Amino acid sequence: MRAAVVAAVLCAVAALPGATAAADGPAAYAFAPDAVPVTGTAGVSDAPRLEPGRTYRGSLPANGRLFYRLDLDRATTAYVPVTAVPPAHATVSATDGIRVSVRDAHGGSCSYAAARFGGALSPRPVTALGQREAGRTSCQGAGAYYLLVERLDSGNPGRSGGSAAAGTGRSWDLEIAPVTEPRPARAGPTTAPGTWDSASPEPLPGEPRERAGGAGFAGARPLGQGVWRSRITPGQTLFYEVPLDWGRRVHAVAELGGAARGHGYVVGALDLSLYDPVRGHVDDASLGYTGTARSAALDPMPPVEYANRYAVPTGRSAVRFAGAYYLVVHLSERMTDTFGSGPFTVTLRVRVDGRAHDGPGYAGRPVPAGVFTVTEQDRAAAAAGSAGGDRIAMKALAAGGIGTGTALLLVLGVWTVAARRAQTRASAQKPTA
Repeated sequence: MRAAVVAAVLCAVAALPGATAAADGPAAYAFAPDAVPVTGTAGVSDAPRLEPGRTYRGSLPANGRLFYRLDLDRATTAYVPVTAVPPAHATVSATDGIRVSVRDAHGGSCSYAAARFGGALSPRPVTALGQREAGRTSCQGAGAYYLLVERLDSGNPGRSGGSAAAGTGRSWDLEIAPVTEPRPARAGPTTAPGTWDSASPEPLPGEPRERAGGAGFAGARPLGQGVWRSRITPGQTLFYEVPLDWGRRVHAVAELGGAARGHGYVVGALDLSLYDPVRGHVDDASLGYTGTARSAALDPMPPVEYANRYAVPTGRSAVRFAGAYYLVVHLSERMTDTFGSGPFTVTLRVRVDGRAHDGPGYAGRPVPAGVFTVTEQDRAAAAAGSAGGDRIAMKALAAGGIGTGTALLLVLGVWTVAARRAQTRASAQKPTA
């Protein structure tokens, strides 16, 4: 019965707006099923307004330089992650990518970050985070702020522009997911925690269990401590989410299995990245590949603490709140030319340690609600790995509007029919007096 219900839900999700991928085939990126279409503008005067808690889908053309508007109060910190998805098989250079910045109404810079494809020269989803932090020396006060998304090309890495190298001049899809964080209810430390165990732990031993990855942030597969195995094809990107409470931390190692055929060397064959709950970059590691099994490990990170935001290293400062941390695995398209189309085996050894404790307490609610919270359901899903599809489907239905009602009626109908059949079978098996 449960399988029938889930199947019906997933069919309904497939019909919802936004439940589409950026490209055909196994390398396609799965956008949030409730993503709202948005079109950025060349200037700030008519920039579309982004609402925290909603996910948006747009595009970034060649020579792209687009503005979006945020209306913020004085005490709220805003995070605006932007994921750019180039077309499958696009030709890219190491310095191609996007740059994201947040500016105040006078054009002053609040933050900027860039994400590039790197030496693997493989088109893949890349994510950069813009932010406006309350309580800092600049970009304070309530009012309009502007998100600027720029496309970087290999001709001039410091400026936006399109070229034949930068995705053959075609538009890149965008996913934008703004989040807001209220101030703490009580004043706390304003310096980063002093000491923590920065030694690299031993990779977690044990036999792997199968755990396929999701195709986007919204569909990331829950993952907890353990040894997990999946299949991956060249050009594909897998998304996992690891729930971390305050005081906990994650360490991960990715192993790429040996190739069945071929010989040679592929630079940056496998990339493993870690992102925080607002999709801010924490760390990444990559490995070159000669056909024999190799591994890449993330650097040790401190336990999740609010005061980490005052740390100087960007990766350490990103580990600033509890919630879902994302492990993202990408296999280079260039593997095909040397070692074939696969699939290849990738094994993740994930260690979660540290002592969980209560968070700082906020003087308000984050948007979306629960983004910095880990629930018992999250922990159970990470341990079992079986609830991710159900949870994602129900989230999609909850956000789908009027079309959801029809889908829900379909689901309830399937559920009712299955229940009646089960009852009929049970009645038929009862002995008669």
